[in-house]
Amino acid sequence: MEKRTYYVNIASQEISQIPYGTNTEYTIEATDEEVFLLREKFSEIHDDDFGTYIRAHIPFVQYHDDRDNDEYDRDLQDAFQMIYQLASPETKLAMEEANIGQKKNEE
Repeated sequence: MEKRTYYVNIASQEISQIPYGTNTEYTIEATDEEVFLLREKFSEIHDDDFGTYIRAHIPFVQYHDDRDNDEYDRDLQDAFQMIYQLASPETKLAMEEANIGQKKNEE
C-alpha cells in the first residue's frame, strides 16, 4: 500500500495531509491503515482523558493509584512510538534529540 505524508499534532489529536497552523508538529509517512491505527490510538487517549477528568472530581482516589491515568500514560506513549516508527527522517531525528517515542529498550 502506498505511503503518503501526514502532519500530526498530539495535543489536538489531529492528522492531516495539509500542513497548516500547528498541525506540523510531527511529519509521518504512512499508509491508510497506519493512519487508521493512529486515529484509533488517539480515540483511546480521548476516552482515557475523560476517565482522568472524572477521577479528578473524586478526592479520595489518589493519582498514583489510578487506572485511568495509567491507561492514559500508556496510550500516549504508544502513540508517540507509533509516530516515531512512521516519522520522516527529520522528525525522527528531532524526536531522538528530545528523547521522545523510542521504546525503552532502544534508549
